[in-house]
Amino acid sequence: MKRFRKLKNLDYTTTDLLSPIADVKADICNLPFEDNSYDIIFCNHVLEHIPDDTKAMQELYRVLKPGGMGIFQIPQDLSRATTFEDDTITDKAERAKIFGQYDHVRVYGRDYFDKLRSIGFKVDEVDYTANLSAEAIKEYCLAPGEIIPVVYK
Repeated sequence: MKRFRKLKNLDYTTTDLLSPIADVKADICNLPFEDNSYDIIFCNHVLEHIPDDTKAMQELYRVLKPGGMGIFQIPQDLSRATTFEDDTITDKAERAKIFGQYDHVRVYGRDYFDKLRSIGFKVDEVDYTANLSAEAIKEYCLAPGEIIPVVYK
C-alpha cells in the first residue's frame, strides 16, 4: 500500500467494510463508485469472505473501466472441479478446518475462472510461480502452482 501511495501519477483508493485504515468504508456488493470508474482493481483474498460473491463480482465489473484490468486473487484448491460451500457448518474450528479460515464461506475450485467469465470478464489464468524461486514465492505470499486470474473488461 505504501508503495502505491508514493506514486504521484496514481490515484489509489482502498476500500473495505470494516478496516479502520480503508479510504472508503463500503460493502463490495454495493460499491459507492460510478460505473466504469477504475482502470485497475486489486481484490486480494476478499471474495471467499463474501456470501454473495456473484453480486460482488458484478459490482467489480460495473466499476471497472472498459479495457481495465483486475487481479482477483482468492485461496484455491485446484484439485476441486467445483467450488465448495456449506453454510450449515457453523462451528468456528470446523469452518477453519474445512475452509482454511473460520470466516471463509467457500473453497474455490477450478470453476472460479469460468464464474468470472460468466460475469463478463475476459480471464487470463496465470501461474506467476512457474518462473519464481521458492524464496520469491514465499516473499510474495503465493502458493506454488497458484493460478492468479488476471481479468479484463
